[in-house]
Amino acid sequence: MSNLKEEDCEQKKIPITVWQIGFMMLLMNISFVMIYSFAGLYLKKILGASVLGVGIVEGLSETMSHIMKLVSGILSDFFHKRKNIIVIGYVFSVLSKLLLAISSSFAMVFTNRLTERLGNGIQASPRDAIVADVAPRKKIGASYGLKRTLAYTGSLLGGFCGIVTMHLSNNNYQMVFAVASVPSIVAFAILIFCIKEPKKYNHQAMASEAPMPKPKVEQKFSISNFKYLGTSFWLLMCVNAVFMMSRMSETFLILYAHDNFGIIEKFAPVVMIILNIGTSFISYPIGFLGDKFNRVKILFLGIAFLVFADIVMFSASTIVSLGIGIFLWGAQLGATQNVFVSLIAEKVPEDLRGTGFGVYWLFNAIFAFIADSIAGYVGNNVSVRNVFISSGMIGLGALIVLALFMNDISPARRRSL
Repeated sequence: MSNLKEEDCEQKKIPITVWQIGFMMLLMNISFVMIYSFAGLYLKKILGASVLGVGIVEGLSETMSHIMKLVSGILSDFFHKRKNIIVIGYVFSVLSKLLLAISSSFAMVFTNRLTERLGNGIQASPRDAIVADVAPRKKIGASYGLKRTLAYTGSLLGGFCGIVTMHLSNNNYQMVFAVASVPSIVAFAILIFCIKEPKKYNHQAMASEAPMPKPKVEQKFSISNFKYLGTSFWLLMCVNAVFMMSRMSETFLILYAHDNFGIIEKFAPVVMIILNIGTSFISYPIGFLGDKFNRVKILFLGIAFLVFADIVMFSASTIVSLGIGIFLWGAQLGATQNVFVSLIAEKVPEDLRGTGFGVYWLFNAIFAFIADSIAGYVGNNVSVRNVFISSGMIGLGALIVLALFMNDISPARRRSL
């Protein structure tokens, strides 16, 4: 009886591994945002790149990242060694940040951005899969919500650190990039010495349509494994594809604030600070609600938030209205990303979790590149303000696709919102 009570108690807790991964991501995001907040301005103002050039750099970098998320996810399922793959990814990420501090040409910055995104891609799917491996079934959404809240708290802190470092260094971009590498090194130490892989999974997929044939350790990887991800998973990816085409890089928010509202360089991270306040504010509550109600309906509301944010951003005429739009943009990030990964954790068989997350990130890669290319073209040939019109129109399309597939994607036996 006591063992049952202890097991029930454990099912109500968020595992320590999730907290460790969250703090590791907090530190990595401090580093990332310190760099990301100034990367677009550095390319445009110091190195002379066009808005279209910035869009291409961001698009190719994210494409590289998401493709590697598929590869690493598949490998983590095949070898059952997720942490080793994460370590490799973090080595690339840390080295790229150190090298970026000495980069003084477009080619060098572009190469280091690709390397940083390569490292991010290698570690992302195995990291998300570990959370699914250790999280109790009733705490999947809350676990991902906590992880994202900590991660975006790091992004928030990274914005403040970027402002302070830029001010103290007298607008020295390369000094900011050098200081940004320090938190990433500490995060790497947490990964090496603190995080351990689980010896067993806490739960199986709740809604996978096709059972796995044999334990995956007994078979080689095959393309046929993709069919075991399930029909509802692939319908969810169709929704994600349209949605991601509306989700251009946050670099365009920074350029919009700089070009249209006169935000000076050293205060560019304020955009990321406001955005990450919105994301941090919404991530855990959305995860908590998703564990109790229909996640797909919550996803619908999250995409609607994106459309509303686009309207506010396009209509903004004051700093205050701009800030509200950026906050809403951050809120939709916290809502939609958390629901997508929670649904994947529920639906995909445990032996294919890394593959499922990898496919999700691959879809993100393809359509994020399209989104950044569209935004770059519109921003270069019309105006950065009009980028929000194209984003909002594509977002409406994502809402229509989700409405068509809602019943097929929704998990069974879950209360309505």
